[in-house]
Amino acid sequence: MAMEKIAIRGGVRLRGAVGIGGAKNAALPIMAAALLGDGPSRIRNIPRVADIRTMADILSALGASVEFPSAHEVVIDPRGLANPTAPYELVRKMRASICVLGPLLGSIGRARISLPGGCAIGARPIDLHLKGMERLGAVLRLSHGFIVARGERMRGGEVFLGGRFGSSVLATANVLMAAVKAPGISRIEGAASEPEMADLAAFLRKMGARIKGIRTHSLEIEGVRRLKGAVHTIIPDRIEAGTFMIAAAITGGEIELKGARGDHLRAVIDALEAAGAGIAVRPGGVAVDGAGRRRVVDVTTHPYPGFPTDLQAQMIALMTISPGISVVTEKVFPERFMHVPELNRMAARISLEGPSAIITGVRCLSGAPVMASDLRASAALILAGLVARGETVVDRVYHIDRGYEAIEEKLKGVGAQIERLA
Repeated sequence: MAMEKIAIRGGVRLRGAVGIGGAKNAALPIMAAALLGDGPSRIRNIPRVADIRTMADILSALGASVEFPSAHEVVIDPRGLANPTAPYELVRKMRASICVLGPLLGSIGRARISLPGGCAIGARPIDLHLKGMERLGAVLRLSHGFIVARGERMRGGEVFLGGRFGSSVLATANVLMAAVKAPGISRIEGAASEPEMADLAAFLRKMGARIKGIRTHSLEIEGVRRLKGAVHTIIPDRIEAGTFMIAAAITGGEIELKGARGDHLRAVIDALEAAGAGIAVRPGGVAVDGAGRRRVVDVTTHPYPGFPTDLQAQMIALMTISPGISVVTEKVFPERFMHVPELNRMAARISLEGPSAIITGVRCLSGAPVMASDLRASAALILAGLVARGETVVDRVYHIDRGYEAIEEKLKGVGAQIERLA
């Protein structure tokens, strides 16, 4: 893997329009769900990011046919599905790989999946996934680093998925995908209600699944014998949209986010308005004016509809140059603060107390060489670089390519002085 870097010269107020791509966190489980059909599915508005390529490679390894007829479209034909093993060298690249477990059990009745890897943002156990499968009658064991599962006797069951830090989106997706073909009625209580979860449910219903309670914490699924392939368009990525909203706020610029859905971003809009930005939700997107006076705001992350954990790092970057003291508390992944030492290298003043970052705003950040530790941390460091004096060079940007499509090109399009270095 070439260790590419991104260099940013700060001080430019961003102005213009940015197109928001499809949601990575909706696309990954939907691609996995295509394994449940008895014919091909066509999925549109797929983002061109590294995680999508990884999922395509996993589905191919399982025996499915995966083709990209255009840049943002994938056709998945599961009829060749025969191999139940999702190999370590692919699964270790991203945690979302675990979401092929439910579709494999639902389609061929068995699965052998390496324990997943992914971002270095603290403990992200998969116990809820396994508990949910067992409640539906799957037989599971751990063997040599693999989850080995048999699902021939799966039936509808009652599953509770509320975890220590709230509902798990991936566990909800996985159990839902296992339940749609399990005979009888399944009920998932404590289900995640994120827009990405609702998008998966919408796709499954197009395939013929019977699901009630979408967008609530209580799902009811009536198992069906077969599902067909379907055509589906992925919702816009609210995390990409939120990142560019914060880019407008931090640089004092004006950005129109084409395609962004304001109804998916209410907690983010609320926090940014409190922080001094002007925001207008329009039929075709969201416009952000960051020219107002910056104000500190205290933010706590929560599962949807709360403030997203995936925008916590970016929000901290904004607070570093907002006058006063702010507190950002992480309630979803309490150890997700690996960006803090790197922001402090740029002259930010942030201290950590348990699951909270206490930020004392400074007049100006200072460009510096910094290291990206995970996907959203790398976005935060780029945002900080947009306002820092001098040059910031962000190393290990392969993290950002996992979840943002051509972020430097999109930022360049609104005036940022940014380039990728080999």
